[in-house]
Amino acid sequence: MEHGVALRQGAGVFKLDIARALEDTENDLTGRARIVLQELQADLLRLEERTRSVSTKIKNIADRDEIARRLMTIPGVGPLGATAILASIGDPSRFKKARDVAAWLGLVPRQHSTGGKQTLLGLAKRGSSYLRTLLIHGARSVLMHLDRTKDRLGQWADELRARMHVNKVTVSLAAKLARIIWVVLSKPGATYERRSPLVESA
Repeated sequence: MEHGVALRQGAGVFKLDIARALEDTENDLTGRARIVLQELQADLLRLEERTRSVSTKIKNIADRDEIARRLMTIPGVGPLGATAILASIGDPSRFKKARDVAAWLGLVPRQHSTGGKQTLLGLAKRGSSYLRTLLIHGARSVLMHLDRTKDRLGQWADELRARMHVNKVTVSLAAKLARIIWVVLSKPGATYERRSPLVESA
C-alpha cells in the first residue's frame, strides 16, 4: 500500500496479486522493494513445496497402515490426524473407556465438587495440545462440510448448535470424535459407519 499497490486478503488471491504486482513494471514499486518482494515470494514457494512434500510422505505412511486407514473413515480425521493419533495415543487399552480419551486430551470440562454441588469449569487442556488442536480443526471442518442427510453426526451437531455457541459445539464435537477414535482403536477391524438420521429415527 505504501507504494500504491493493493493486494487482496486471503492466501490464494494474495499469491496471484503478488505475482501480478511484481510483473507490472509500470507500478510504483521501487527497485529495492521489488527485489525484497521477489525474495519473499521465492521463500513462500519453497515453503509450499516443502509442505506438499511432507504432506505426501505423511499420506503415504497413513495409507500403508491398516489402523490409520480405519481412523480416516472418521469424519474430520485425515492422514495428518490419523498418524498423530497413533503416535500420541499408542495403546488404547490404557484408557478404560472412550470418555477417558476426551478427558486426557482436555476436551471435557474440569469439575469442582463441594458440599454435594458439582460445578463445571473451563476445559482442562491436558494431553497433547497438537492432537487436541487437530481434532478441533477436524470438528470445525465437519460442522462446515458434513452432509447432514447422510450422517447422524451432523444432526447431533445441529441440535447442539440450536442451544449453544458454535465454539462450544466445535469442542463438543471434537470430544465426540475422540470417543469414536477410542472405539476404532480398541476394536480390531472397526471403522466409522455413516448412518442416515432417517434410519436412526426409524
